[in-house]
Amino acid sequence: MKRLLSGLQPSGELTIGNYCGGIRQFLQYQKEYDSFLFVPDMHTITVPQANPELIRERIRRFANLYLACGLDPQNCTFYIQSEIPAVNQLTWILECHTYMGELSRMTQYKSKSEKQTNVGCGLFTYPVLMAADIILYDSNVVPVGIDQKQHVELARDIAVRMNNRYGDLFVVPEPIIAKVGAKIKDLQDPTKKMSKSNEDPMGTIFLLDSESDIKKKINRAVTDNDGYVAFDEEKKPGISNLITIYAALSGTPMQEAIDHFTGMTRYGDFKKEVLEVIYETLRPIQAEYQKLSQSDYVDTILDQGRDRANEIASKKYDLVRKAVGFGR
Repeated sequence: MKRLLSGLQPSGELTIGNYCGGIRQFLQYQKEYDSFLFVPDMHTITVPQANPELIRERIRRFANLYLACGLDPQNCTFYIQSEIPAVNQLTWILECHTYMGELSRMTQYKSKSEKQTNVGCGLFTYPVLMAADIILYDSNVVPVGIDQKQHVELARDIAVRMNNRYGDLFVVPEPIIAKVGAKIKDLQDPTKKMSKSNEDPMGTIFLLDSESDIKKKINRAVTDNDGYVAFDEEKKPGISNLITIYAALSGTPMQEAIDHFTGMTRYGDFKKEVLEVIYETLRPIQAEYQKLSQSDYVDTILDQGRDRANEIASKKYDLVRKAVGFGR
């Protein structure tokens, strides 16, 4: 069976954008592959974190939310990145086989570094850590949002380079991009993606938002003054984003969703339908999350995942370190 790997770092809070572009996609594939899902906590500290305890709280919250969304531990190895020592060891070797030019072209480094005064080295090199996450387990496919595709391409380049130099060490991974909902946009600025770390919370719907907060955010979502609903990402980005959210969460084919709404002249009625789909999606997730957060079930699952991930990762690292000449 082919292997699939995915992860979402615990910075900010999970959003419907994360659900549509990452979590839901993973849930669809988890029975088709030998699936690995991890919480990449090590990526979190590439930008300054004032409260380490908050990182630990988010790791647990993220893990419980994944389970609440439908993660099946019988079909998935679920673990925390920092509990796998081999990923750090492999990262150093990969960094020595990665070029400065490759890392300087990473778009996320460019955007995040512009927001910091003193940029840490980890922000520059973390795509190599991500590559180690991927190829350490011989992942065949990696479901990602459009903005993360570049990182999978780097992992591919590094894997090919290592294979050419040292022999058949790694599987070369392929990205999988969601066709619908891969990039949900900000409700207040639909030219930008919806982000879990957005400074304006009104532009983002979080998975644990109350229904009253969700209603406020959808009602205040930017549209336009045209007076009719139509899908046009350039001229009507706000309306187009809401249609995308509806299609992604309801499972409706995109063209069918477009046809359903095209020509509506009451934006209030349009938003009401979008709102109901969001409610229907989040109600069972939030109910299950409340149950899980009151138990220690997640610890059992993460311990099992850690043990299996460590067994596989250690064997792969041992193969790589010998290939590059380490050890006696």
